Amino acid sequence: MALVIALSLVACSAAPGAPAAVRATQTAVPSRGAERYVAIGASDSVGVGAADPQTGSWPARVARRLGPGSTFTNLGVSGSLAAQARTQQSPAAIAARPTLVTIWLAVNDLNNGIGSTAYRDVLDGILAELVSRTEARIFVGNVPDLRSVPVYRNADPAVVGTQVAAYNRWIAETVAKYPGRASVVDLFAGSAELLSTATVATDGFHPSDSGYELIADRFIAAMRGAGIRLRD
Repeated sequence: MALVIALSLVACSAAPGAPAAVRATQTAVPSRGAERYVAIGASDSVGVGAADPQTGSWPARVARRLGPGSTFTNLGVSGSLAAQARTQQSPAAIAARPTLVTIWLAVNDLNNGIGSTAYRDVLDGILAELVSRTEARIFVGNVPDLRSVPVYRNADPAVVGTQVAAYNRWIAETVAKYPGRASVVDLFAGSAELLSTATVATDGFHPSDSGYELIADRFIAAMRGAGIRLRD
């Protein structure tokens, strides 16, 4: 099995609004068909909650399914808001000349009171830049049903549900502006499976290893449906 050493950028946890500085690590990517894969995101992309964040994050699990000669660059920064990712991560993503991009950004914005339409506008900017300046096929994760996440147990479930629905509506409508280039990865449907006790880390918020595997499976299924070649 071919192994390609690719630059992976990860970050340690940081408070929302003050993303940690990225640090370079090396990730071995076993694969069977060449892609230049870049992940844009926050702590979930970094892998916070996994036993080994570098190999256990959901983007790292996706990367292990790529074909020979593929590279993987993880630009995720813990605590990142979408607006910060647009200025800090998007330029690096474009510079990597990606053929495949994943984006999972929303929960930090929601938790920080960023309005769903403001989030929509930033996401649209990220997508517009990627579509116009790269050849990448882009996959955007939406928001799971956060009412089931332990850290939200004291929040008003009606309010949380309304916020999640608004974000997901705008994610769907924004991604739909780029047919053939961008797709939504549905992490909301069947959220009970994603957010069970076994799939949430001990901090009550981030995914566990089991949770990251389920998230990776959702992205992998969406990629295969779009014709991306991946290993079994």
